[in-house]
Amino acid sequence: MAEDLIRYDIVIQDALRGAVRKILTEVSRIGLPGEHHFYIAFDTNAPGVRISSRLHERYPKEMTVVLQHQFWDLLVTDHAFEVGLSFGGIPEKLFVPFSSIKGFFDPSVQFALEFEPGKTAEELPEELVDAARDQERAETTLAEVEQATNDTKQPAAKRSAPKSDNQPADATQDGEDAAKDENAGADVVSLDSFRKKT
Repeated sequence: MAEDLIRYDIVIQDALRGAVRKILTEVSRIGLPGEHHFYIAFDTNAPGVRISSRLHERYPKEMTVVLQHQFWDLLVTDHAFEVGLSFGGIPEKLFVPFSSIKGFFDPSVQFALEFEPGKTAEELPEELVDAARDQERAETTLAEVEQATNDTKQPAAKRSAPKSDNQPADATQDGEDAAKDENAGADVVSLDSFRKKT
């Protein structure tokens, strides 16, 4: 068999990413038509992805967001889309390069696309990658400053209180918060739940 010098796999992946770009561009212009809504899975470590450090801690590898009822400021460019979503009642802004997308699914019509992140001929503009790195450094610094500020605000007795080895402090509260997070705001689900079992 001859070697594929054209790299049809990459050409097709880029064409399908272009279809996602076109779909999102239309939605940003006129809104979601009818019952259409989208599950978009992406690699949270891909170059150019910008999400808060809080979200990155919760989703260190992959994240799936739902664009349905509550999203705002959807902006689509040649290389990425940006959107506002609420997670556990906290508004967040996500910046997702098309090259980081792993899956796109519209359950209203059972339409699905799967991608291999990084398998693209499209290169992100260097200024986009630099901006993502700058934002990541700024968010890390901000988180460190907030942590240091919170540590100095806690009473000395509370800071030095020993924790039980069997149960972390505020375990019940954390569990309740996690349950609230799962029921509020944007949905984050695994794309595997929509893949056909063979």
